[in-house]
Amino acid sequence: MTVIDANRMNEIEARYPEYFHRSFRQRFGGLMIAIATLLYGLYAVWFFDLPKLFAEARWERVGIYLSQWVSYDVQPEFRIQDDGSIEVRYPRFSPLGDNPHPDWLVNNPDGSVTVSIIGTSRTVTVSKSETIVAAHGVSVPVDVSSGAPKVVGPVPSWMTVYDDNVLANLGFGGDVSISVDRVKIRKRFIGWANFLFDPQSSFFDKPAGEVVSLIVSGPRLKPDQSNLSLAFDDIWNNSEWQHGDVWTKLFQTIVMAFLGTLLGSLAAFPLAFLAARNITPNRLLNQILKRFFDFLRSVDMLIWALFLTRAFGPGPLAGSGAIFLTETGTLGKLYSEGLENIDNKPREGVKSTGAEAVLVHRYGIMPQIVPVIVSQTLYQWESNVRGATIIGAVGAGGIGLKLWEAMRTNANWENVAYMVILILIVVFLFDAASNALRHRLMGTKAH
Repeated sequence: MTVIDANRMNEIEARYPEYFHRSFRQRFGGLMIAIATLLYGLYAVWFFDLPKLFAEARWERVGIYLSQWVSYDVQPEFRIQDDGSIEVRYPRFSPLGDNPHPDWLVNNPDGSVTVSIIGTSRTVTVSKSETIVAAHGVSVPVDVSSGAPKVVGPVPSWMTVYDDNVLANLGFGGDVSISVDRVKIRKRFIGWANFLFDPQSSFFDKPAGEVVSLIVSGPRLKPDQSNLSLAFDDIWNNSEWQHGDVWTKLFQTIVMAFLGTLLGSLAAFPLAFLAARNITPNRLLNQILKRFFDFLRSVDMLIWALFLTRAFGPGPLAGSGAIFLTETGTLGKLYSEGLENIDNKPREGVKSTGAEAVLVHRYGIMPQIVPVIVSQTLYQWESNVRGATIIGAVGAGGIGLKLWEAMRTNANWENVAYMVILILIVVFLFDAASNALRHRLMGTKAH
């Protein structure tokens, strides 16, 4: 065991004062940050009243909306006629087309109609005097022969009785609304209905094998057009999914992001040289340009889009302009900071040869700043693909406006899911391409 005397201890303390004479901030800084973070979290919980917010939230709607992203419903309506017959009607734009004969709807010999909601475990049987709902292991008759529908027997928890109708919630499979003269059923299916061909298409409701056979070697469905061209037209002009319009708007979004970023980088590049203190030794000009960059950045891209849509009207021009203004400020700041952090030795070396200012910038500055410019510009381009989607929702064109229109109806969530997936794929591809191009130009390996 080594014993350290007082003189040796004093010598060590004098050599390493940062370990033996630490300030209050150094000793308790981490603890104070943790306490401040905890206090801020408690304040946020109180300020936003999070317990009440979570208690009153309609969490069941989350499941409903998510299910609608990956499913669709069919809504047959059964009208009880005066002679006791039952007429089946479908909405005008039913996914089943104009003359549906689904296998889950059975006409019984006694004149009643049975609808299978989920296999044989959940069914609805409609007759002229009563409607029987079978679900959760029980069958509940609802008498419709009198002035108002009446549940016969105890009312289960999944059934709600109102003055003029009875509503039965059958879970994900759908629901049933029963009144005296009609029964409305909502039956839900997994998948996206008519994604390729809508009911107006010549290929609608045909098996995949038959469609392929018609396209490859089948007789022409229209004498003046090949089946391949007809199939493409039917898919592109699908009235339910509007593939042509969606893809056109998606391309608009990509063009908006590219054009806005390109123009912003072209405007920011020369201004950055004037804003950099070590390149342009004019303090007033440096400060004016830097504050100009701050102004352009401080106004959000969404706000610029609102201004420009008022000036030029809705469309991709306003979106490109909003990205251009924002990127001029952002890239101008990034470029100027990159210029201010370069090594002045190469610049001074080129300058000492008597070269002109243009050559000094070309050979003394550009080799150092190009990797920064390329990296930041490509990153902003990829980021603006996402930003262009958001500003499209305020009328700046692109797929964002299409997405907002689908969400506003509160009924086309499968179309919303389709466009969200397309946006995710585009962002992923642009991210991968941006990274690959950035590493290739900078001479590094992508990980």
